Amino acid sequence: MNSLKRFATNSTQPSSSIRQPNQKIAWLSAKNVTLLVMLLVIAGVLLCSSAVTHVHAKTGQTADAKDASAIDPDAVDAVKKMSAYLHTLKSYQIIDNVTQDDVLEDGLIVQHNSKVDYLLARPNRLRIEVTSDERHRLYLYDGKNFTVWARLVNYYATVPAPPTIGELLEKVTEKYDIELPLYDLYNWGTKDDDINKIKTAIDIGPSSVEGVTCEHYAFHQEGVDWQLWIQLGEFPLPRKLVITTLTDDARPQHSDTLTWNLAPSFNDGAFAFSPPPDAKRVVLEGEKADAAEKGK
Repeated sequence: MNSLKRFATNSTQPSSSIRQPNQKIAWLSAKNVTLLVMLLVIAGVLLCSSAVTHVHAKTGQTADAKDASAIDPDAVDAVKKMSAYLHTLKSYQIIDNVTQDDVLEDGLIVQHNSKVDYLLARPNRLRIEVTSDERHRLYLYDGKNFTVWARLVNYYATVPAPPTIGELLEKVTEKYDIELPLYDLYNWGTKDDDINKIKTAIDIGPSSVEGVTCEHYAFHQEGVDWQLWIQLGEFPLPRKLVITTLTDDARPQHSDTLTWNLAPSFNDGAFAFSPPPDAKRVVLEGEKADAAEKGK
């Protein structure tokens, strides 16, 4: 990963032992010019060395300590605090503006945009609506059933669901090969090895996401780089996430920009599905496998 660095500008000027030329002297000898240039070069080297030490110190490293950890503990702590805070929220709504890079066979990168309307109520209600030029999907979970409705083709599938959101996310991923939007956001911090996967963590500094003041962090782990903007203040909400895939030479990116509503208004009907009269029910691949297993 190319390290992301934040350079600080030192507003103070270093003291100099170079005296101003005497006003009576109208010229400088070649020797004096050479000496002046050498002193300026030395001063520049010292300034650069100071700046490099400052940058390395931000990431927990110094020029003389190359074996020091590349993980800034403050960056990791920020993610832990964000995760802990999210798990305290009983309900919330997120509007997620998504940008996704798709790599074509010839290596050309094509960018697609989509919008996700995400409504969650712990422990067992979830509504996710995904809209883009190519598709319109509605995912509903009411604590008993999970439904997927493809609105453009008017197909839907409903399957029995486990009793909690966390169990649902695992089941639909493993059994039906459906990865719901913001899956990592909900599950981050629930496993002990989440933090251990991080190999590099740095604090880039303050930044603004759609007018909200955030702290910008960058991370590296096996096969992926990711950046996270966390809102400053008493509500440490993730406001932006950028993921770069390193296992593809094209290094495609996925970006989420999140707008939060921590007091959404809803009723139980928001999570229930009533199929339109002309909708066709289909069977998910996981259901076919279960039916085949029972038929043996």
